[in-house]
Amino acid sequence: MTPLEDASPSPDQAHHAHQVNDDAGVHGHEHGVRPGPAEWDARYGEDAERIWSGEPNHGLVVEAGGLPPGRALDVGCGEGADSVWLAARGWQVVGLDPSGVALGRARAGAAAAGVVVTWVHAGLAEVADDLPAGVFDLVTAFYPTLFTDAAPLDALTRLVAPGGSLLVVHHADVDPEQAMAHGFDPAELLQPADVAAGAGEGWTVAVDERRPRVINGGAGAHHSDDLVVRVVRTP
Repeated sequence: MTPLEDASPSPDQAHHAHQVNDDAGVHGHEHGVRPGPAEWDARYGEDAERIWSGEPNHGLVVEAGGLPPGRALDVGCGEGADSVWLAARGWQVVGLDPSGVALGRARAGAAAAGVVVTWVHAGLAEVADDLPAGVFDLVTAFYPTLFTDAAPLDALTRLVAPGGSLLVVHHADVDPEQAMAHGFDPAELLQPADVAAGAGEGWTVAVDERRPRVINGGAGAHHSDDLVVRVVRTP
């Protein structure tokens, strides 16, 4: 099976979680232990319906709303609201997430919306080398749990097509103690500032700002501002 095949997630797949989408957070994990697939499934399984609002992230609507449709990769797609929104606007979308529970909801959401999305049950670090390089016109990572020791920026930039965008959005003013209680150290995670500073030659920083969050319910409502970075690869 190739990473771009749309396969139903299996509970016995041994994936290592490296990202999650939407208003991301993990609760109840042992201090200092990075969440794996079972932990992400347990987190999503805390709610019988869905954790997030079901609406696309505001940063995506703002930054991608004026882009011409092409191929998109939604890293840490979670319950799929961003992927579905993109697909409904003509994008060919691959949604990537380590949680089978989240992907089950994402698949149902796409079916209800009448759109086609390719769902991949994996973390970025597992499949980055197998995904086609330089073909995605838009790569997104919203509130990602991408650990810097796995070189996520290299993996993300490798996937972006010439003229394409990499969009990374994270919460501003994350409480380190609270995050550590949830299983990870913010200092170990890829941040928007890392993207703006590290994209390097051949990239232009189109957006690098702090902006108020706009949400319509769901978890994460206590975060009031986002850090938004979009870098564009030279055509």
